[in-house]
Amino acid sequence: MSIALITGASGGIGYELAKLFARDHHNLVLVARRADKLTQVANELQAHGVTVQTITLDLAEPPAPKFLFDQLEREGVAVDILVNNAGFGGFGEFALVPEAEILGQIDLNIRALTELTRLFLPPMIARRNGRVMNVASTAAFQAGPMMAVYYATKAYVLSFSEAIANELRNTGVTVTCFCPGATHTDFAQRAGVANSRLFKLGAMSAAKVALDGYCAVMEGRGLAISGAHNWIVAQSTRFAPRKMVTAVSRWIAEQAE
Repeated sequence: MSIALITGASGGIGYELAKLFARDHHNLVLVARRADKLTQVANELQAHGVTVQTITLDLAEPPAPKFLFDQLEREGVAVDILVNNAGFGGFGEFALVPEAEILGQIDLNIRALTELTRLFLPPMIARRNGRVMNVASTAAFQAGPMMAVYYATKAYVLSFSEAIANELRNTGVTVTCFCPGATHTDFAQRAGVANSRLFKLGAMSAAKVALDGYCAVMEGRGLAISGAHNWIVAQSTRFAPRKMVTAVSRWIAEQAE
């Protein structure tokens, strides 16, 4: 049985992905900050006859990715599928957002994702078998006023993932950049955008989004956008004037009346 490591696995898309991997008999390593939630998830998923190891860790802390890798290496746990799902965003004008929140987004959405990918890739390449899913967002395709840092971090994830996917051709290892749109999870509440036009205009269920992502990573697709409407919006940004795209992005992010 292969082993899938999923970050941000205590809720939302990460939790739904864990359910899909467990259903198909992949053993799991689940990482999140909340031990109580992780324990609940583990108890639920073990009913599928898989082993579920939980690790309580804040990946935004600089030592955390290496700590995680070293712990699993000491235990002889060879990760076959790495799902970099952990991430968060925040709403507000950049100049007014607390510095800790800005740097926290960069640390988790970019640095931790990059370091985990760098740590777990070489063993996969050596075995000539492995899969990486980096969860970005449709935010990756345009600038995002009022969520400037979050959108920029997701643009990084998209560019980074597509580049290394090309580098890894013929190695037996695939990299999938998965881009959900608005999704019903705790993300919106934490980011302060639950009442934004983006979410009021319609969000997808976490279960449906996770299924799209699961199929994409298991098929080894380089890029996957969840939802036909999200695909159309993402592609349209390539042709519209950039100032217009940015203005629309701000309008969508603002509070619905």
